[in-house]
Amino acid sequence: MATMPCLPMPASYRFPNLIADMLFSPTNLSECLREWEDLEKDYQQIQDTHHLYKQKLEEVTKLQNSCSGAIARQRKRLKELTSSLKECKENKPPLNLSPEELDSIAEVEESIKDKTNAFFEMEAFLPKKNGLYLTLVLGNVNVTLLNKQAKFAYKDEYEKFKLVLTVILFVFSFTCGFLFSYRVLDALYNCLLVWYYCTLTIRESILISNGSRIKGWWVFHHYVSTFLSGVMLTWPDGALYQMFRNQFLSYNLYQNFVQFLQYYYQSGCLYRLRALGERHTMDLTVEGFQSWMWRGLTFLLPFLFFGHFWQLYNSITLFKMFQLPECKEWQVLMCGCSYMVLFMGNLFTTLRVVYQKYVNNQDKSKSV
Repeated sequence: MATMPCLPMPASYRFPNLIADMLFSPTNLSECLREWEDLEKDYQQIQDTHHLYKQKLEEVTKLQNSCSGAIARQRKRLKELTSSLKECKENKPPLNLSPEELDSIAEVEESIKDKTNAFFEMEAFLPKKNGLYLTLVLGNVNVTLLNKQAKFAYKDEYEKFKLVLTVILFVFSFTCGFLFSYRVLDALYNCLLVWYYCTLTIRESILISNGSRIKGWWVFHHYVSTFLSGVMLTWPDGALYQMFRNQFLSYNLYQNFVQFLQYYYQSGCLYRLRALGERHTMDLTVEGFQSWMWRGLTFLLPFLFFGHFWQLYNSITLFKMFQLPECKEWQVLMCGCSYMVLFMGNLFTTLRVVYQKYVNNQDKSKSV
């Protein structure tokens, strides 16, 4: 029987074996073992650091609870003291207070106000229970950010979110109003509005929990806008919808333009006031007018008032449409009421700010 000659092994087969021999040589094995020992040491350090972290975290939690309880007790005692001082000033029971005693009461009351503001600043860095809205949306989740950098980063991201969405909504409303007239695009636009305003309400609630002093109406304004956008989304296509469509899109186009102006100028004003120490670091740009905007931003007032009265015009138009015999959609009345609420809230809030600022300026001029 003939035997097959032994052929040399091809280089392609010999190469992997050479690599295996190199990897499992004694020299490389010792290096691997030394690397493993280093990893074991690092792992032990990580465990120790993590254990220390958990220990410090428990200590921080205890300090948070202790501080929150102390503030609550102090608030209660200050409230009782305020009531007692009020009774003393009103002579209940009858007291003959000297001018020095009245001055002392005034000083104590002023100190109580200062302490109340200081407690507000302290609580911005302490965990607190969520309000009803955040509890319904997020549950009982702690949303308090525990350092200034995180708070400011979240506030800055909120401002950028508003700016980007304002530009997107401006382009979207222009497209729907002047380029394409499709009900599907209108529905997508209203879906975007609902999502935008819902997101704003959640983010603003988180910002309020972290120390932002957003006025009540400007928060409620977004709830009404969410409801209005949702009603517009459900309004079926028809003669009445088409009758109001162009007016609605034109109003939104103008509103987005004004919001862009507000952001641009309010952010610059806030930056200057924060640098001067006259505004809180968590103050935000808003869709209305506040007293701190008076310095250099009064040119916004005509744009704001025009937008407010456009809301009134929208409301009157919808109420007239509701009286038409062919009107059977409930959305007409609901949108009309929503625009009326927005008009009254925006107008009265802006007028109150202007009046308060006027009175303060008058008092300052008299004191000078």
